[in-house]
Amino acid sequence: MNVHEYQAKSILKSFGIPVPDGGVASSPEKAKKVAERLGGNIFAVKAQIHAGGRGKAGGIKIAHSPEEVYEKAKELIGKRLVTHQTGPEGKLVRKVWVEKGVKAKKEYYLGVVIDRAREKVCVIASPEGGVEIEEVARKNPELVMTEYVDTFLGLSDYKARKIAKFLGIPVQDIVKKLVKIFFELDLSLCEINPLVQTEDGKILALDAKINFDDNALFRHPDIAKLYDPHEDDPREVKAKKVGISYVGLDGNIGCLVNGAGLAMATMDEILLAGGYPSNFLDVGGGASLEQVKSAFSILLSDKRVKTIFVNIFGGIMRCDTVANALVQAAREMGIKVPIVVRLEGTNVELGKKILEESGLNIITASTMREGAMLAVQKAREFESKEKERRKRKLKETEQEKTSESVQIKS
Repeated sequence: MNVHEYQAKSILKSFGIPVPDGGVASSPEKAKKVAERLGGNIFAVKAQIHAGGRGKAGGIKIAHSPEEVYEKAKELIGKRLVTHQTGPEGKLVRKVWVEKGVKAKKEYYLGVVIDRAREKVCVIASPEGGVEIEEVARKNPELVMTEYVDTFLGLSDYKARKIAKFLGIPVQDIVKKLVKIFFELDLSLCEINPLVQTEDGKILALDAKINFDDNALFRHPDIAKLYDPHEDDPREVKAKKVGISYVGLDGNIGCLVNGAGLAMATMDEILLAGGYPSNFLDVGGGASLEQVKSAFSILLSDKRVKTIFVNIFGGIMRCDTVANALVQAAREMGIKVPIVVRLEGTNVELGKKILEESGLNIITASTMREGAMLAVQKAREFESKEKERRKRKLKETEQEKTSESVQIKS
């Protein structure tokens, strides 16, 4: 789970990491009031969306008076901000964070992340902050330091001092606190970029990004309340509510699968067959009828979907149970796109028989590869038929207009 910058800064502040004074606002009027409360003659007005690259996209603006803060907030709130992380559709800005301007002498990077290759938590530091750490590591690897954290003992004092010496600023206390936050709140990422030293010697977290491990949120009900559903794909929000793992993609073949590994393999097979999956969807090992119906509903809400590929291994869940659920869901929802189903496991023959005798537009496959190839084929056929229907409709409309024109003249 991601949170907004203002929420991340609030968490850092609660652990004793210094951040600039500021306030969140959902309207230009409220933004102006925040600036009046802060005082001074320089402010940063920052769009609050779950995406990086806001500065380059015009999502961070500098103002020199409360009146100017009002104008800058008016420009941002209600605007769709497009960054390299949002995709071309962008994200709607609903709130801005207004903070006191800071004169930075130097910018640094400091983050606690998971090194998945080594299966360890590590602290990454660089004297080149304000830019993507991946770029720094690629172009100037000598400017990046990585120190690994002992899962049980935490980060040792000497490693914290080593990082501070590498950066050239006294940040050992901030480093230790960042590691503490990471473990206490069950994070997957805790990043300050940039961490700045001001002209008067203060060290502040000028921007912050925190990601929480979804699987540990049950331990942090107060943190779970920070979730902003507006920042996620509506289909993903719906999937979460019914206990389905869903990630939207940009293809035209909907995937309904049980098991994350099988779902990944299914998408690979679709790509190998020359098609493109519209999603990752894992209904789990014991999906109920309601979950299957919800899965279909989520897939069909994407107008790009031209075929649904159902790939189920009946281990815990029997194939005949899956088949009955699919048939019932398809009938109740009046699904018009082709459905390709590959079943394997317990009672597979009975499951196939139920599907074949359903009288619905369901095509069965014996293997995953065959199912993927059929799904790609049916998607192309369905798209061709749709194009023909649109052409006929357009022709009929033009003929009606011509007929009306002739009648008027006569």
